Amino acid sequence: MAESYEQLVEKAYKILPETIVEEERFVVPKVKGHIQGNSTVLSNFMQIADTIGRKPQHLLKYILKELATPGELRKNGVIIGTKMAAARINEKIEKYVEEFVLCRECHKPDTKLLKEGNFVFMKCMACGARHSVNAKI
Repeated sequence: MAESYEQLVEKAYKILPETIVEEERFVVPKVKGHIQGNSTVLSNFMQIADTIGRKPQHLLKYILKELATPGELRKNGVIIGTKMAAARINEKIEKYVEEFVLCRECHKPDTKLLKEGNFVFMKCMACGARHSVNAKI
């Protein structure tokens, strides 16, 4: 005789593992780089900007302002004018993502920065929310 619905559900729950690992689909890569003289060279900066869906120039401008240090964008990466720990740079990138990438409503990274007149808005493509951000693009 066929099993009842309740029996099938109970059987399925017994098969499931105790804890189900949930992986995030949005993971910002950590910076890779090295110290060269008195400068810090970041080799995967373009990949990070691409992953978060923002212009490398905007991300770099934010990081340099936060770290109060000079730097420049090159085709093979970024050169920061002082010796800088990767942990500090990663911390600033996380702050940037929190402020300019993640939606304040649904916390998804599916956002775009839109300039309207003198204002910049972050529009979420997932939930449709729209928030103003303090950014000069």
